[in-house]
Amino acid sequence: MKGWLKVKDSTEQAINRLLETLLTNGIVDGLLVPLRTPDGRNAVPTLVRDPALLERAAPLAPVLPVNGGTVLGRVTATGALGRVGAVLRNCELRAAVELSKVRQVLLDDVLLIGVDCLGTYRVDDYARMVEEGLDPVTPALAAACDGQVEPLTSYAFRPACTMCERPIPGTGQSYAPDIAIGLLGVPNGERLWVSARDEKLGRGEVPSPLHLEPAEEPAARAEAVQTLVAARTAERDQRFVAFRERMHNPASLLTEFATCIRCQNCMRVCPICYCKECIFRTDVFDHPSARYWDWAERKGGLRLPSDTLLFHVTRMLHMAHACVGCGMCSDACPVSIPVADVFRAVGQAVQERFGYVPGRAPTEEMVIATFREDELQELG
Repeated sequence: MKGWLKVKDSTEQAINRLLETLLTNGIVDGLLVPLRTPDGRNAVPTLVRDPALLERAAPLAPVLPVNGGTVLGRVTATGALGRVGAVLRNCELRAAVELSKVRQVLLDDVLLIGVDCLGTYRVDDYARMVEEGLDPVTPALAAACDGQVEPLTSYAFRPACTMCERPIPGTGQSYAPDIAIGLLGVPNGERLWVSARDEKLGRGEVPSPLHLEPAEEPAARAEAVQTLVAARTAERDQRFVAFRERMHNPASLLTEFATCIRCQNCMRVCPICYCKECIFRTDVFDHPSARYWDWAERKGGLRLPSDTLLFHVTRMLHMAHACVGCGMCSDACPVSIPVADVFRAVGQAVQERFGYVPGRAPTEEMVIATFREDELQELG
């Protein structure tokens, strides 16, 4: 089913009414959706069972404090107690799809709800906007009509958003969720473009509750999507060129991570670092004191904390093939290393080599989990 959903008051309230319909009609037993904190300075993923709480739902709040794919894993991996409707941006959808391949997210009883992503701000920037009484949503929705979305004056979108070439659910090589809510190329404040899978909305003989006005996707939407994707792809390519100019030998990799304090924040927020037993969370790297002295004697001096480069290279080997480009790693770095640029650039090369697109389909096997005798023949 594809068509228009009328907006009676505001775009966000129209989406919230749709979510409330899903919950009150028993289509889902709970909703994983961003809710505004009491002070309004953040919007955090919340598992909602009470429809009354949807008054604080903020599916359009341009802030990403945590990747929702990770959160979806926490409420499904060991068995959800009901059907979950998960409202996710496209990088979060990609994470959920990748995690489903390694049983860290169970999609069997999940209704995936995707929303066009117009860009997000850092958590501290978003909080400051609220404190200043600024509204980042309304101008973004107005600009979405032609796909030329820009951040508010004196603010910047998260770097990961500016180079995200797959911001739209179900478009290009992006997985199509069960419900996709379109903001690009639609009349602001009048209606929303919605695509839904009828078979996932009905239970038994219960009809779809969305009450869409059937229609084909308008040309204006396709044009707006193309405009936004082109701008973000150009930014991505520019950042990749800059990274590869810096990264021309092993020493330059050391320079890239020179300020790393090995806090492991980037690993802890990464949705693809899912291992329950991680070598970096064991005592393997808690070396005896004598070993530090031995290394210092052999080399003349030893940087501490040690193993910073080994940490990042090991992470690359484990997850570069499946990097979904959410940028949580860069956000979490206390010394502002552009970790996301590094992993996305390396990930692009790995993904192209294996013809793999993270988050494209739950049925597509992960590169790291698949052995094929005919691959990498040129290496002997």
